[in-house]
Amino acid sequence: MRKILGLVAIMTIATTAFTYAQSKTDVALNQVLTAYYDVKNALATDKKDLAIEKVKVLSTKINAVNHKDLPADKHKIFMEQAAIIKSKSAQLAGSTDIKAQRKAFEGISYAMIKTLKALKFNSQTVYVQHCPMAKASWLNEKENIENPYYGSMMFDCGDVSETIKSK
Repeated sequence: MRKILGLVAIMTIATTAFTYAQSKTDVALNQVLTAYYDVKNALATDKKDLAIEKVKVLSTKINAVNHKDLPADKHKIFMEQAAIIKSKSAQLAGSTDIKAQRKAFEGISYAMIKTLKALKFNSQTVYVQHCPMAKASWLNEKENIENPYYGSMMFDCGDVSETIKSK
């Protein structure tokens, strides 16, 4: 009986430790998502200087994710997409041309979409939106379209192509 209780206790501790580590990683990934939204919102409102400031925060947040706690398959996806996000963030931060910033943001968006779908970490509903004119997609925290690729020229151009419910 003691062996069984001991085994149950060990399994409970191990499961709790994994869940706790996973939830800490999820919290960090949700902070990345919030930072991403800040970049999207800056571009959607044509604020290129703010986009530079916010994309630096995004890079900091992606670096802060404790990815070592992720299962091997998810870790591989995270590492690949994080490298793209960091590279495209550096491109965006290094440009004062809003068209170039938006092109870099497109790469960030596709990496974020792939990461979110693979790791399923979102604590709130996320809307994948698509602009047919830009032929590009992005994530939004709201169902209403806020187009980061055209900003004020076509703020509400696009549609919701997918809804990702919170986990």
